[in-house]
Amino acid sequence: MRSNRTIPRLFLSGVVLFALAACDGSEAGKDPAGNAAGAGPADVAVVTLAPERVPLIVELPGRTVASRMAEVRPQVGGILQKRLFEEGAEVKAGQQLYQIDPESYQAALSSALAELARVRANVAPLEAKAARYRDLAGIDAVSKQDDDDARAALAQARAQVQVALAAVETARINLKYTRVYAPIGGRISKSSMTEGALVTAGQAQALATITQLDPIYVDVSQPSQDVAPLRQGPAGQGPVTLLLNGTGKVYDQTGRLQFSEVTVDPSTGTVQLRALFPNPRQDLYPGLFVRARIEQGLRDGALLVPQKAVTRSSDGSAAVWLAGPGDKAQRRAITVARVVGERWLVEEGLSAGERVVVEGGQKLHPDQDLRPVPAAPPQPASPAVPPAR
Repeated sequence: MRSNRTIPRLFLSGVVLFALAACDGSEAGKDPAGNAAGAGPADVAVVTLAPERVPLIVELPGRTVASRMAEVRPQVGGILQKRLFEEGAEVKAGQQLYQIDPESYQAALSSALAELARVRANVAPLEAKAARYRDLAGIDAVSKQDDDDARAALAQARAQVQVALAAVETARINLKYTRVYAPIGGRISKSSMTEGALVTAGQAQALATITQLDPIYVDVSQPSQDVAPLRQGPAGQGPVTLLLNGTGKVYDQTGRLQFSEVTVDPSTGTVQLRALFPNPRQDLYPGLFVRARIEQGLRDGALLVPQKAVTRSSDGSAAVWLAGPGDKAQRRAITVARVVGERWLVEEGLSAGERVVVEGGQKLHPDQDLRPVPAAPPQPASPAVPPAR
């Protein structure tokens, strides 16, 4: 009986000793850096930071706006006799668009001319009379009062001539207004009235609208705190490129920045900016939503790290792994500002010459031994665009 009890005890003792030996072996199998014994340094791909010159670009949503727009309205009343343009066509500044019945205005001009002739006819005898009275008054042949009355009558006759001349000019202008001309060149809309319709001077309803499409404006909203970099450059000289919404296609014409507002919208905290674009083929129409890329300048000595090398903590802070001195892993917190192609523009936390881990950093821990190899060269720096707000 005693011998049967001894066997289980010996078995349990052996199991405990084996477990202790396994634990000692597992701890002994790691080096002081925490690497598994015999595993060797971790293979990582790194990029060595070097200063670059990067164009800084801000990308903003915007809407296209016609550079010039004019509503055509009659300046005299009457019956429309003719429409002299094709709806939707291009018209030139000064081109006649409508003809209003001119007969009553021609009659008014004739009447004004007749009145002018009448008052002019009164001037000649009054001039002669005033001259005679002036001479007679010099020898006291007429009274001073008669001389003054003759001069006053002449002055009144001359004033009536000026009034008649003004009436003739007014009648001539009204007659001219019976021909409705295009105030600007551009694309004309459909006509709101047809021949035979009665129009009135200054009516609320426009006869047609002319829109100039070349060039065309793009109005964008820029956060007020970001306007200062734009103002530091030459005014109106900032190049702007355009992305067409929906397709993402880059518009093949380059625009120029123009400031149109100097106040901040209190409800949005933005400033309205305006860019002017050539539109020779009229590919852009007013009211299109687009995205404008505005060049703010160049950043010399910029440091760029690949986006895949940057990790984010739960609080949103950014960090990278470095291959530090002695090829030891180091974790470094950084501050990034803008996206540059497939890389981040670094504001703080890194220096030129440091090696950033691009691949193989998923399971690294501080002071781990590394075997760094150069990563594939990065793509050339494209314009820097700030992250979405």
